[in-house]
Amino acid sequence: MTADETLDCYGLLCPMPIVETAKKINEMKIDEVLEVLSTDEGIKADMPAWCDATGNEFLGIEGEGRDLHVFVRKIAG
Repeated sequence: MTADETLDCYGLLCPMPIVETAKKINEMKIDEVLEVLSTDEGIKADMPAWCDATGNEFLGIEGEGRDLHVFVRKIAG
């Protein structure tokens, strides 16, 4: 999947990948896609829940183990 921006959250543990995602997504334009790089397995549950809570679109996760690429489309302004 192609992203407009990439956020490196390698080594960060919950809740920091979500905190950093929220900061970065606020800087982006509507319909842009953010790729979040994470080693935290918790992001598999946390990111879809955060997207549901904020109105952004969870596009999926690529990778496995501790090399995860999570994709979010900014919907909410």
